[in-house]
Amino acid sequence: MIPIRDDQPRFTTPYVSYFLIVLNLLIYFFESALDPSSRYALLYEFGVVPFRITQMLHGAVVFNSAAIGLPLLTSMFLHGSWIHVIGNMWFLWIFGDNIEDYLGHFKFLMFYLVSGVTAAVAQVVLISQSQIPTVGASGAIAGVLGAYFILYPKARVLTWFPPVFLFYLPAWIMLGYWFVLQFLSGTATSVTYSAQKGGVAFWAHVGGFLAGILLIKIMPKHAQQPHYSTW
Repeated sequence: MIPIRDDQPRFTTPYVSYFLIVLNLLIYFFESALDPSSRYALLYEFGVVPFRITQMLHGAVVFNSAAIGLPLLTSMFLHGSWIHVIGNMWFLWIFGDNIEDYLGHFKFLMFYLVSGVTAAVAQVVLISQSQIPTVGASGAIAGVLGAYFILYPKARVLTWFPPVFLFYLPAWIMLGYWFVLQFLSGTATSVTYSAQKGGVAFWAHVGGFLAGILLIKIMPKHAQQPHYSTW
């Protein structure tokens, strides 16, 4: 199920969303130019490795606040593949503009970063023994989806069901289905968990989505433009 476009109008230019998309793509260009060993070293250093963080917090290894805090931020600007980064940026392109329109540019950037950090923390807490670097913007973008779910539930999203079907779905159905799928997948991942096995960080998606719901309820909207949801 892939969103193609939505019909929710916006009233401002989403400069921060554009900036984040370009920045993520440029960073991935840099990543892809590295040899495999250097690239893995980059991901391990600046991605979130839950086991490394929990070992520091429990005192098993020397505590390093930078090694704990910095990856929570930098991990959301790294990606594992072209499909990974393009998929994330596509969702940000479709849904980010309306949340930026609602919050204003600076508050949207703060919203995005806090959602991403919260998503990373959720992954660390729930998959604490994983020794695989967790990277990607999907936790932050899940926050955007959570905010959209609250603000514009009746907006219509043109959705592609491969290979050929296209339907307009209300945002609450499309995004609600996505969230339930992430939660169930996260639960299944916890049951079949392996510390040395990679995969999708479903709990980061769940954490980011819930963070977005909470943040959009407590952050005031940008006052200069009208906002409404379409039927």
